[in-house]
Amino acid sequence: MYIVMIASECAPVSKVGGLADVVDGLSRELSNKGHKVEVILPYYDCMKHPAVKDLQGNSVQVSVPCNGKEILSTVHRAAAHDNECFFIKPQSPERYFDRGVYYGKGDDDERFTVFSLSAIEFLLATGRRPDIIHCHDWQTAVIPVLLKNKYKHSALSETKTCYTIHNIWHQGKTTEKILKMVGIEPSAAAVKDNMTDDSDRAYINLMKGGIAYSDVVTTVSPKYAEETMTNQMGEGMQATLSKYSGKYTGIINGVDYDSWSPASDRHIPFNYDADTIEDKYKNKEYLRKKLSMKQDFKPIVSVVGRLDMQKGVHLIRHSLLYALNNGMQFILLGSSPDTEIDLYFHHLKSYLKDNHDCHICLGHDEELAHLIYAGADMILIPSLFEPCGLTQMIAMRYGTVPVVRSTGGLSDTVFDAEVSAKPAAERNGFSFDDFSYDAVSLALKRASMVWHEKPYTFREIMLTGMKTDYSWMASADKYISLYNKVSGKW
Repeated sequence: MYIVMIASECAPVSKVGGLADVVDGLSRELSNKGHKVEVILPYYDCMKHPAVKDLQGNSVQVSVPCNGKEILSTVHRAAAHDNECFFIKPQSPERYFDRGVYYGKGDDDERFTVFSLSAIEFLLATGRRPDIIHCHDWQTAVIPVLLKNKYKHSALSETKTCYTIHNIWHQGKTTEKILKMVGIEPSAAAVKDNMTDDSDRAYINLMKGGIAYSDVVTTVSPKYAEETMTNQMGEGMQATLSKYSGKYTGIINGVDYDSWSPASDRHIPFNYDADTIEDKYKNKEYLRKKLSMKQDFKPIVSVVGRLDMQKGVHLIRHSLLYALNNGMQFILLGSSPDTEIDLYFHHLKSYLKDNHDCHICLGHDEELAHLIYAGADMILIPSLFEPCGLTQMIAMRYGTVPVVRSTGGLSDTVFDAEVSAKPAAERNGFSFDDFSYDAVSLALKRASMVWHEKPYTFREIMLTGMKTDYSWMASADKYISLYNKVSGKW
């Protein structure tokens, strides 16, 4: 099967969040399974050029009709992390991707619409006829709209589209100017019905259009698929997703075990696996020494990731203090885009600077992240919502037991050691339901009690997590089944 991924990010070249890891990991696994996969990306001036091989070679130019005129887009062919990639650079006065950032400009809607339009014209101009075009998030949601309207009689008319929602919060709300840019009449009854934003009729919603016009819609976990069809989690998209529920499904993301495996991780001093798990504790000792923490008979609770409202930042703050007051140590590695949250944690770091049961690192440190996964006993993820989450799956690979709020992908991957309906052999962590101080405190208390009082049970929970396969292999098979079904291959 011939599959083309079109996205705004792909690790390691251009990465802001989990989208980049999904595009990279899924594409490589599909290739490993014998499918032809190409990835189309924007040519950002700020992307990691050293991660790309022979970027300037094999370039072509395509003419892109936009706003009643022609824009030339240069497309560079290159390899990145074993993926065959094409980088699109529109040659326009707006310099859409020469901004020094990936997102956050006032004309992001225009930037990614021009990119999406250029991607389609590139496929047509070079005679590419994929079986599947797989689009991701609002940035490429206009592609299914274009293929079912402007390009419905083109050579891509038989190509099917898969559209994946990574985060329902970001939907691409814009004005009708975007449709006019690409030559679609916004007053057409079907287009108006399929793209007008349900919360504000003065706007169009690119994600809504992607859902309506794609052949199959996915999101990044089965639980998140359910949640996004509810008023509590749908962010205004619940009616549209419910309408198209017959083509909507959730597939768990995978983890790149080439990068995240304690047996081969070059960032940790002592490699180990499930058979040599005792060496994990050598990493724990090393971690404490590196961070000037006490060598004591206490569990280490850790947090690795972004500090914002989605991640339950107030529960993280509460848990840190709860842990220190209840016989646990705490390590936090993360940063916040919110100035107020960032300032609070800097104050907290200063206040706790002499506490040798605690370490707060505000920023990004790749090597330290790996060492925390290897050395900590538990990882805390008290998210308000979590479409999928990779943190808990990475932690389990390292034998670090997740303590999570049961939502989205966390609910699909972490099964409580004491109260889950799963068989004991599948229970791999601790979870709580309520988004509250009491709930997270109780979960930490239960985990700590098992660590102290039932060390054999805690060891079994660790080993269960280590042996669970959350690689891309199974998830890629599910995508292949969807591709086959929608393209009529079976």
